[in-house]
Amino acid sequence: MKNILVTGGLGYIGSHTVVELIAHNYNPIIIDDLSNTNIEVLERLKKITGKEITYYKNDVCDTATLTHILNTHHIEGVIHFAAFKAVGESVQFPLKYYHNNIGGLVSLISAMEACQIKNIVFSSSCTVYGEPDFSPVGELSPIKKASSPYGNTKQIGEEILNECAFLNAVALRYFNPIGAHESALIGELPLGVPNNLVPFITQTAAGIREKITVYGNDYNTKDGTCVRDYIHVVDLAKAHVKAIDFINQNPNNHFDVFNIGTGNGFTVLEIIETFEKVNQIKLNYTIGARRVGDVEKVWANNDKASNVLGWQAELNLEKMVESAWRWQQHLH
Repeated sequence: MKNILVTGGLGYIGSHTVVELIAHNYNPIIIDDLSNTNIEVLERLKKITGKEITYYKNDVCDTATLTHILNTHHIEGVIHFAAFKAVGESVQFPLKYYHNNIGGLVSLISAMEACQIKNIVFSSSCTVYGEPDFSPVGELSPIKKASSPYGNTKQIGEEILNECAFLNAVALRYFNPIGAHESALIGELPLGVPNNLVPFITQTAAGIREKITVYGNDYNTKDGTCVRDYIHVVDLAKAHVKAIDFINQNPNNHFDVFNIGTGNGFTVLEIIETFEKVNQIKLNYTIGARRVGDVEKVWANNDKASNVLGWQAELNLEKMVESAWRWQQHLH
C-alpha cells in the first residue's frame, strides 16, 4: 500500500480525496494547519472509511517538519492542496496569497527533493486561463494574464513544477467544485463568511445568512450573470486518484496538465434556481456590483482527462446542490 502525503487533507477537496484514496488502496498521510477547516473532519473521515488516519498539524511552509514527515513515512507521492483559494480575498490580500501559495509550494518541493521524492499532483485551477477568448477551454488554450493574485499563484505554481526537472508532476486544473459526500459527514466548511457561491446559498437557505449577493447581472451571458463549470467534489476527488495512478504508471512523464470539469457552463442564477427547485426552498438574493477579479465565463474541454486518465464526471448539477444542502442540514 503506497503512502501518499496529502497537504491540506482536512480541507474541502482534500478530505474527499482522502476518502477516495483509501477506497483505492492508498494510505493517505494528512498534514493541515487548520487555517480553513476543523479538526472534527478527521474523526468524520475515520467514520466514513473505518480507518485510522495519520495526521499532522503543520504549516506547509515549515520545510524542516515536512522533510521529517516525508522521511518517517516513506512517502511515495504527494497531493498538494494546501493553499488559499478565494479570488476576491486574493485581490484584497495579495501578499497573504503569494506567501502561502507560492512559498508553501517551494517549501514542499524542497522537502521532496531532499527526500528524493518526485511524484506530485498539484491542485491548480481554471483561473490559469484568465479571461478566455472562448469556451470550452482546452489544455492548449492560451494562458492569459491572471485576473487575480490567486490565479497568478496557480500560473506560477505550474511554472515552478515544470522547471523542477527532477519532478514527475501532474497539475489538475479544477473548475468549480461543489456538493458533498453522500454520507453528509464531510463537505465545504468555510470559516467565517464564505467566499464561494454554494456555501453562501446553503447558509442563506439555513437562515445563517440574510441573503445572497449576485455579483453583476450585466455580463454577456444568457441571463447577465457569470458562467462557470460546476463539478461534484466527489468526481474531482476521484480525478486525483486517477492522477496518482497515472504518475505511477508513467514515471518519466515529468509534467502534464489536465482540465477537471464537467464540460458544461451554468450561470449563477441557474445554480440558484436549480437549488431552489431540487430542494424546494426559496432563496433571498439581490443583484450587486461586479466583483474585481471575476471572469465572465469559462467551462472545460475534458477530452484529455477522459482519453489519458480514463476519468470523467458522473454526477449532475441536481446531485451537487442536493448533497450540498444535506451537508448544510447535517451541520445545522
